[in-house]
Amino acid sequence: MEARALWLLLLVLALGSSGWAEQDVGQLESQCVFPAKERVNCGYPNIDQEACTNRGCCFDSSIRGVPWCFKPLQEEECTF
Repeated sequence: MEARALWLLLLVLALGSSGWAEQDVGQLESQCVFPAKERVNCGYPNIDQEACTNRGCCFDSSIRGVPWCFKPLQEEECTF
């Protein structure tokens, strides 16, 4: 029984330190999809995807000439 508990603990620790258990800082995909010309820079030159998303920003390096690390769209609050 102790061996099972040890293996379970090791599995949990391994998953916790792997990419499987990582979560984005909180940006929904829909907050990061909008025209490239509307992007507002959120990073610095040569920032990588991990550093960008750790700042709470979106990352898309597929379009040249626009910021790759950019601020997400803010959801508008509903007012009644």
